[in-house]
Amino acid sequence: MRESLAAACARHAGLGSATLVLYDMTILYFETDTGDGFRESGFSKERRLEPRITLDLLTDASGFPLMVNAFEGNKAETTTMLPTLKALMAAHGLREVIIVADSGMVSDANMRAIQTEDLTFILGMRVSDIPYPIKGWRQAHPGQEILDRHLFTQPWPAGPSDGRKDRVRYYRYSADRPRRTLKGIDEQVRKAEQAVAGKTSVKRNRFVKLTGAVKSVNRTLETKARALAGIKGYVTNICDPTPELVIRVYHRLFEIDWTERPLRSRGRATRRG
Repeated sequence: MRESLAAACARHAGLGSATLVLYDMTILYFETDTGDGFRESGFSKERRLEPRITLDLLTDASGFPLMVNAFEGNKAETTTMLPTLKALMAAHGLREVIIVADSGMVSDANMRAIQTEDLTFILGMRVSDIPYPIKGWRQAHPGQEILDRHLFTQPWPAGPSDGRKDRVRYYRYSADRPRRTLKGIDEQVRKAEQAVAGKTSVKRNRFVKLTGAVKSVNRTLETKARALAGIKGYVTNICDPTPELVIRVYHRLFEIDWTERPLRSRGRATRRG
């Protein structure tokens, strides 16, 4: 039944030999304490223990659904993307796919696996360190603020033995994003300072540094977090990309959220990404 529905959706979407697809994943939790081999507990950032399943969803660029795959709840979330993509390509004879996904969906292993299959991607990036082009810009413009929506480009050419296509990384600064991010950083640092002063207990707080039994506020990490506020990263291996194209296509992921809502409404769900 699921295969016939997917075939009907593909016909409606008019898939060709090459197509662009949006990818997202949803976790559905079940109100039971006992797993059954499919509904099983898995790693949860929210520390939830209920049995669950993983639903992978592929849509076309407009958010029209093409395929839904379900996986065991104890299966690592980052290992389900490639099987879903390969199932879609095999079912509809797709020769080439451009996969668009958020950073929360993709691990380094995912990216290597996608590249090994010679697939093309536009992906959101986790930015954990200050990118080289932004660091260079700030050194050249001391004391200046980056202008809203300013774009930085970082080519990432493949080496002779890399076995991959050339990549390009883009970073865009948004003036709205740091206002939200810095407010969260201020709150976490405040709590870290209270914990170091012994006024509250140490819970999960990335700004509390433990050296043996000595607690301190990690000011180095705080400085880096503030420097990264407002920066969004994107990476692609498409041929001759432009930042405008990459970011415009990436933002099509907003379409998939509307498609997911009926799936999430059928159970208690946590959206990834």
